Amino acid sequence: MKAKFFLLAGAVSALALAATSCQSSPKDVLYEGVDLEPSGNPIFTDAWTCDPAPLVVGDRLYVYTGEDIYKDGENIGLPGNYNIADWRVYSTTDMVHWRSHGVKLRPEDFPNGKKGIAWAAQCIQKGDKFYWYVTYNTPSGGQCIGVAIGDTPVGPFVPHPKPLVEDKDTPGRGWNDIDPTVLIDDDGTAWLAWGQNSYIAKLKDNMTEIDGEITDLKLQRYIEGPWLYKRNGIYYNIYAGSGGRGGECINYSTAENPRGPWTFRGQVTGAAENSFTIHPGVVDYKGHTYLFYHNGKLDRDGQRGQSLRRSVCVDELFFNEDGTIKEVKQTKEAITEPLK
Repeated sequence: MKAKFFLLAGAVSALALAATSCQSSPKDVLYEGVDLEPSGNPIFTDAWTCDPAPLVVGDRLYVYTGEDIYKDGENIGLPGNYNIADWRVYSTTDMVHWRSHGVKLRPEDFPNGKKGIAWAAQCIQKGDKFYWYVTYNTPSGGQCIGVAIGDTPVGPFVPHPKPLVEDKDTPGRGWNDIDPTVLIDDDGTAWLAWGQNSYIAKLKDNMTEIDGEITDLKLQRYIEGPWLYKRNGIYYNIYAGSGGRGGECINYSTAENPRGPWTFRGQVTGAAENSFTIHPGVVDYKGHTYLFYHNGKLDRDGQRGQSLRRSVCVDELFFNEDGTIKEVKQTKEAITEPLK
């Protein structure tokens, strides 16, 4: 009887050990996804992606994007028929080989968020938490800037129940509360910029509330899509603006203080190919600085790329000795040499 018992116990232990060995480790879960074949620009080919927001976490670079889903012939009742339905995540360790982590957040995940209407977004890290700032529409047609919080760069992300910014906070102009970007300063202060009026405000330490007044920066040649960046004590606001041939270009201004005054410095890159809009994301990674943006050059699923079906691209960005940005040439190759 005892022999049978020990044999049975041993078998159960072996099965338990086998089951444990088959389970994914936390690291495996964190990095799970589908590897994409290197393709040059556009770099992501499993979906139409737009409004890239890069984030470095340890040795890995993550890019958070919107997903365009417009199909020819649709009339979906949105401005210009742009239709970003959700937000996706990608990552790399060498800038050539990319992994798609899929859809990680949707506007309807937020309380009172309207399904299928998303806008540009950015995820940042503070401490051991990740804060994904997004714009979503309410059923009444209003806009909110909200934040979802996760324990890892790929979530799961839990939407905070209350938005940071609502229509009543920025009355007057339509599309006021789109395209949030966040910069955490050297002293730990977090700044939120957004809108078609180039707003900026300080965030409270909890990262879920505005702290104090909202300032209109009145940036020159600004349209939308701001990106806050700091280098060698200089603040940069890099944004989609006027001056591109056939569409938006990427312009930038600099300042010594996030609230300004801001000085217009010129163009970072011209209009995107086959897309009226363009949207910057700038990041330092492994000794290089990169400009992420989107164009309309990816054909897939029997549909041609265009302004309503955009795709994320990347090229290296360089600075002059005085801190001004050298104009970036948009390439078909993207980054060709893997980083180590």
